[in-house]
Amino acid sequence: MSISFTVVGTFSAKEGQSGLPRPAADLLELREGYGIVGDKFARIDLDQTVMIVGQRAYDLAREAGIVLEPGSLGENLLLDLDPHQLPVGTQLRIGSAVIELTEACTLCNHLSVFDRKLPKLVRHDRGLYCRIVVSGSIQAGDEGVVLEERKRA
Repeated sequence: MSISFTVVGTFSAKEGQSGLPRPAADLLELREGYGIVGDKFARIDLDQTVMIVGQRAYDLAREAGIVLEPGSLGENLLLDLDPHQLPVGTQLRIGSAVIELTEACTLCNHLSVFDRKLPKLVRHDRGLYCRIVVSGSIQAGDEGVVLEERKRA
């Protein structure tokens, strides 16, 4: 049984931009061995070049009375999937790209600019870092599928 999902939003931090929320992007071009084309974090850490967040993190914030616009958690991809239910090493095919989950995103106190309770509220749901396995493009509305789990060598 395969797990499918949809991309709710795409976001990219351009050179010279700082802070959150991360600006929405019409299309993300993912390049293996490089990162997201035009993103200020490209080439820095290839195992953290893409950050995905599940809609669940925004739902938790809303339930606590914290209203966030998409991109506020620093994600590149907002999914209608809870990625924290998948083990590190799992690969996702989204649009024409394939990414691999590498590690959970750490607790970030920068999120306290929205509400001082937010960092601890989403600490287990903030998101996951990914590396690019197959280059391709991704945009909001793209369908994705969880591929067979593959552990890194």
